[in-house]
Amino acid sequence: MKSILKYILLISIVFTACKEAKKVAKKEVNKKPNVVVIYLDDLGYGDLSAYGATEISTPNMDLLANEGIKFTNGYATSATCTPSRYALLTGVYPWRNAKAKILPGSAPLIISTEQETVPKMFKRAGYQTSIVGKWHLGLGAGNVNWNAHISPGPNELGFDDAYILAATQDRVPTVYIDNGYVDGLDPKDPISVSYKKNFEGEPTGKDNPELTTMKWHHGHNNSIVNGIPRIGYMKGGEAAKWSDVDMADHFLKKAKNYVKSHKDKPFFLYYALQQPHVPRTPHPRFVGKSGMGPRGDVILEADYMIGEFMKTLEEEGILENTLIIFSSDNGPVLQDGYYDDAIEKLGKHTPAGKLRGGKYSLFDAGTRVPFMTYWKGTIQPGVSDALVCQVDLLASLADLVNVTADKKDSQNMMAEFLGKSKKGRDNIVLEANSKTAFRTGDWVLIPPYKGSPMSWKSMVESGILDKFQLYNLKDDAGQTNNLAEKNPEKVKELLAEFEAIRGKDYSNIK
Repeated sequence: MKSILKYILLISIVFTACKEAKKVAKKEVNKKPNVVVIYLDDLGYGDLSAYGATEISTPNMDLLANEGIKFTNGYATSATCTPSRYALLTGVYPWRNAKAKILPGSAPLIISTEQETVPKMFKRAGYQTSIVGKWHLGLGAGNVNWNAHISPGPNELGFDDAYILAATQDRVPTVYIDNGYVDGLDPKDPISVSYKKNFEGEPTGKDNPELTTMKWHHGHNNSIVNGIPRIGYMKGGEAAKWSDVDMADHFLKKAKNYVKSHKDKPFFLYYALQQPHVPRTPHPRFVGKSGMGPRGDVILEADYMIGEFMKTLEEEGILENTLIIFSSDNGPVLQDGYYDDAIEKLGKHTPAGKLRGGKYSLFDAGTRVPFMTYWKGTIQPGVSDALVCQVDLLASLADLVNVTADKKDSQNMMAEFLGKSKKGRDNIVLEANSKTAFRTGDWVLIPPYKGSPMSWKSMVESGILDKFQLYNLKDDAGQTNNLAEKNPEKVKELLAEFEAIRGKDYSNIK
């Protein structure tokens, strides 16, 4: 009897040990953290209550800032969308690629399929990879056939799953693309797209204003979809056309479903929201909620979407194993193609906060944006003045998952992202409309350029002057005091550093 009891006890011990071993093994498998990049479009440094906004409340974005690391010197590389997205995914400064400019919806892919990318790096580390939302880096190799498989695109750059809009909400084609295929396309109603001339018989915002529900200000006067005149011409594809007011909900559903179906293995998700880019089309339940017109309403809508996405991570039990990086592709703009009361209803709100300029600008508000890292239970809340940039995601995340990456301009800021260091970068080359400026330490140098000091379309200061500009951001965050004439030696010192990186002589630019 004793022998039988001993045998049963032994079996029980072995069974328990095996069970615990399986638990440990499972824990080891899930040890790699998930990584989510939440990227907004045209969100300014002063558009979040966590960054000082008093006329608007963004509680879900604030949570990421207040319970993570809030960077006060976090930068996109560029003051416009395509270049910033290029840098984020490749770790390469966009001014090194002449094609990295704002693209039409019909543009070919500007990232080489041979090039290093963040999703490729994650795949080498054993991750699942996905993008949901705005792409705007081109598709195909030219003359895209929207009625067949579209390639190359995100899938050929390392994304296992890609559910995107090709360019921007204000550009055709106004359809979603699901892993290279237009979602919901009726083969009997093929899509045609042109950025050169209209298709016969198709109405436009310019010729048929009576068919529009949104009045265009500049440029946005071509094909009309859902009452909104767009940039570019499109014919066909009626069943596949998106609903503008449902876009945020649509992308949220895709992002949540991805998390739910891929939670058992480590994943990288690039969740690129379309707000608050034009056309600002809040769902009816958000209309009027901000008191600042559609621009304020879509910021609140985006904040809600982020909150719902965070709930999903928590409900699926993976919030504490997920690093979230939040930022915006460039600074804010109010008037950007449509009359939508963004200026008239602004009130006391300052989208750029204490900074000067905005989207399209070489001044700081063009590229200095909200930038937060959040990892519940791992990152301790704090504020960091470290100089960090979105181009650093490649090198930093490669360090996190312990793989080698072709870093180019990307620097390893993982210690800064985790709140373990406040050293940051020594310098950054910043870009707006193919013109570049240089920040090193607290100093910013803007070389002389030809052009207008004001973007007449967007009514944003361009930062362009016919003389050198030198600012010390520590004492002059608003860049009101040009110190170049009083500090010629500092200009000379910074210019030498800048030219060494850029490989370009700025001494004779007029």
